[in-house]
Amino acid sequence: MKRLFATRMLIGLAAVSLTGGALAADTPKRKTGLWEINSRMDGMPSMGAIQQCIDQNTDDLMQQRAKNQKSDCSVMDIKPQGNKVIIHSVCKFEGITATSDGEFVGAFDSAYKGSINTRYSPPMHGMSESRMSLDAKWVGPCKPGQKPGDVIMPNMGNMGAMMNDPKIQEMMRQRQK
Repeated sequence: MKRLFATRMLIGLAAVSLTGGALAADTPKRKTGLWEINSRMDGMPSMGAIQQCIDQNTDDLMQQRAKNQKSDCSVMDIKPQGNKVIIHSVCKFEGITATSDGEFVGAFDSAYKGSINTRYSPPMHGMSESRMSLDAKWVGPCKPGQKPGDVIMPNMGNMGAMMNDPKIQEMMRQRQK
């Protein structure tokens, strides 16, 4: 059960990062406000909708993070083609090479859909491959009390605020060493 929870959390954070960060690098910015992202991963129960409050600065920050993360990626090809974006990446993390291929289609200022196929070598938590699909849509202004960068995950609260906590950032820096 703990392993399933940890895997779901990792996948959820990866989904938010990829859909925001990787797409932000070479595609139009998303509309300011509250976005809802529903992701589904083959063989796993749904986590429910992730909500993300963004503004133009948030997308700029995600673009910068995507560029900074490129150093862990030997390949990061992002090809916009009209209302479609094709992504191919080869990245290393914690001794694992993840090769991902994705396609995102839609109007990035209101709604888009995507699919990502990732192969892990060696397998991650026993998985050699994962397939994820997602639907993202703009749902309106951010809710009262939300600020750009907030990422609300079902049953977990505001992950964006948690990730900006200096204690969490230090812990992540220590882990990367």
